[in-house]
Amino acid sequence: MNVRPPTGLLLAAFVAAASPQNPPAAGFELTDVTTSAGLHFTHYTGASGRKYLPETLGAGAAFVDIDNDGWQDVILANGTDWPGTAARGTATARVFRNTGHGGFEDVTAGSGLDVPMYGMGVAAADYDNDGREDVLITAVGQSRLFHNVGKGRFVDVTDRAGLGGRTGFSTSAVWIDYDRDGLVDLFICNYVRWTPETDVFCSADGTRKSYCTPEAYPGATSWLFRNKGNGTFEDVTATAGLLDPTSKALGVTMLDYDRDGWPDLFVANDTQPNKLYRNTGAGHFVETAVGAGLAFSEDGRARAGMGTDAADLDNSGIPSVVVTNFSGEMLGLYTPTTAGHYEDRAAHSECFFFDADLDGLLDLLVVNGHIDEGVRAAGGRVEYAEAPHLFHNAGGRLVDVARQAGSDFAAPKVGRGAAFADIDLDGDLDVLVTTNGGPARLYRNRVTLPNRAIRIALRGTKSNRDGIGAIVRVRVGSSWLTRLVRTGSSYLSQSELPLTFGLATHPAADEAVIEWPSGLREKTGSLAAGRFYTITEGRGVTSSQPLNRR
Repeated sequence: MNVRPPTGLLLAAFVAAASPQNPPAAGFELTDVTTSAGLHFTHYTGASGRKYLPETLGAGAAFVDIDNDGWQDVILANGTDWPGTAARGTATARVFRNTGHGGFEDVTAGSGLDVPMYGMGVAAADYDNDGREDVLITAVGQSRLFHNVGKGRFVDVTDRAGLGGRTGFSTSAVWIDYDRDGLVDLFICNYVRWTPETDVFCSADGTRKSYCTPEAYPGATSWLFRNKGNGTFEDVTATAGLLDPTSKALGVTMLDYDRDGWPDLFVANDTQPNKLYRNTGAGHFVETAVGAGLAFSEDGRARAGMGTDAADLDNSGIPSVVVTNFSGEMLGLYTPTTAGHYEDRAAHSECFFFDADLDGLLDLLVVNGHIDEGVRAAGGRVEYAEAPHLFHNAGGRLVDVARQAGSDFAAPKVGRGAAFADIDLDGDLDVLVTTNGGPARLYRNRVTLPNRAIRIALRGTKSNRDGIGAIVRVRVGSSWLTRLVRTGSSYLSQSELPLTFGLATHPAADEAVIEWPSGLREKTGSLAAGRFYTITEGRGVTSSQPLNRR
């Protein structure tokens, strides 16, 4: 059996700005501040020569304000030793508190998240609407739910919440209020049915063990857990129409592709067709990926889908969908053509999503890395560490500006997860990249153009507290910028929940319209650039503070 092709192309989408045609520079700089910011972390794969499949895929990270001080903190998933191998130390997830203005301190010890587990992904939301962000860490084995009890401390409530005993090879996850009852529910992706006991011997040369392809293992259904409102969840996977043991899910994103107000789910599958689950609004989903044009590549093949994201690429109000795949395969960039239908246009343009220079157009960040360090000895053009791509949206034409953004950022790395946040509250978006078996890298963004932004955090009252599922539309002149409040997306990772809207050189946004999950439609007046606004459901703007723009 052949060794798996290179992984690579794992997605993180965030907010960026348009630049002139054929720009000589990116309009922004991404500087590696990992060491100076105090973010000291090395991912542990637990690899001991057995070539276990999970060792190639992790791990992710999340930006979460764990202590409600207004600064985005960092949680990094981590692996651990496998049963039956000699212990080489205790590895757990790591927690870094933002000390303000972009510095971090390791507060893992005593946080409650310092639990040994083979962690894969991180997804956070306030599932009980108590005003504090709770954390799910997906894992190989038992994924764990941690309740935030205040001051950055967590308690493992997996069993109490009704999630205990559900083991699998879990990857990405999203919190989604699929029934719009004001409580966020939980969707967890599962990859394949694999355990150390069922590990298959795969070999590229017939002698030495190699990492297997996913074809060596049967698929596994993902899970949907409905929030019952009493701190517990119930498995509604089958009754919601999501039971599918053929899937091999690595990435998931929430979107409202048909603009009916009900949140839908798009799942990126590895070597299996992608799935688009349309929310009927009656507690049930209908799988529509084939009809929507999202199941396969342009030539009708199922590709090795990994990371995924959905966002309004052209300010039309309708999300495009991105799926990242293995090297040797075209990226999938699906853009809307007619109502409810998409076309894969990756073969016709340089592609992918993120707003780095704050002009209101979403650009795309993609991080790459092979799965097997042995590829270095195999010759050819493929490398273990690979350079990232940062596709800048120049008015519909996407141009890779990774090198112009910074030499440290563009350097090859064994990339896996990626997330963004405004770590220093200066209005632009900074980037965190995780690597397999290596360090996490933090890049501070500095916009070199005179572009400005506004930031918006939502606080639900009838809707869930985080406003997850809310659509925020901001008018800047004749353009409408549309963003969806959501968790997850990217690959195993989560970006911050507050929304950033690049205004270019406009002094203000003319208005903002919020479509809350409760059905309330709320409108604000003008919002001045350079400020961070909190909008509370039914009450409008309830606080505003200046950004620390340098």
